[in-house]
Amino acid sequence: MSCVLSRLALLLCLEDSRMSRFGNGRFVAVGLFSVLRGRCRGLVIAVAGFFAAATWLLAANGVQAGEENRGKAPSDTAATASTAAFAAASTADLADSLDAFRDPKDGWLMCSDVALDPKNPKTFTYEKGRGILLSLGQGRDLMTKQNYRDCRVELEFVISKGSNAGVKLNGCYEIQILDSFGKTKLTGSDCGGIYPRAEFKPRYRTIDDGVPPRVNACREPGQWQSLVIVFRAPRFDAAGKKTANARFELVKLNGQVVQENQEVAYPTGHAWHNAEKPEGPVLFQGDHGPVAIKNLRIVPLTE
Repeated sequence: MSCVLSRLALLLCLEDSRMSRFGNGRFVAVGLFSVLRGRCRGLVIAVAGFFAAATWLLAANGVQAGEENRGKAPSDTAATASTAAFAAASTADLADSLDAFRDPKDGWLMCSDVALDPKNPKTFTYEKGRGILLSLGQGRDLMTKQNYRDCRVELEFVISKGSNAGVKLNGCYEIQILDSFGKTKLTGSDCGGIYPRAEFKPRYRTIDDGVPPRVNACREPGQWQSLVIVFRAPRFDAAGKKTANARFELVKLNGQVVQENQEVAYPTGHAWHNAEKPEGPVLFQGDHGPVAIKNLRIVPLTE
């Protein structure tokens, strides 16, 4: 056994200096086995073969992965990296309870099922339980306890006929949720749009068009819809001066890209006068109209 261990140690120490690592797709031993004698030679040769084959496979796989990524659009690469980070992170469903959200939470209910009211499609019927967050339109905005910088948000939502809601990153950059089903002329006020800036006085009004979604991917009221948001927070230097705008790297509504690499120079809505910050909560509007949310996951992203 001591013979085996000593020969194995020698093999590992000499691997880099005695072997060609990646020439013609295989390893070539150079005078290694001339030092081996006796009954342990066969075992060491077998071990050497195993390490050589395993290392070659790892190297080959690395080259193959590089070839597969070559030629991909930057947006594809960013989305893939973001998806990988999302899958690797803790993905607790935040819609399973109200514990992840700040007080007050007035107007939000925990439900196990929701559906359009057949007598009034502008509201929902529901069963109390877990797994679905529901606002019937008179609730407050729901804000996460945790602040986020760069993050990926995934959720499913359903709205009633004519309803209006939204998801605000950093608490102030809004992706609109709206009953836009069937519309052909789109603005930033439509589902999947980046909401316009607005003023309250002398009456509430938008002062620009926001950024409309690329396509109308909105489903009929009462149908569950999926939303994916990859958000990059604004950057600031040590003195607090903004060096880069906030950016929606990717927004998908029901699997279709509706925003991509879209910078946002100001907060949206009437908050556009407010000072921007490097981090903030994720906010879900609950005071504009009935909306339900499930399968909600938020994962911080690295640079």
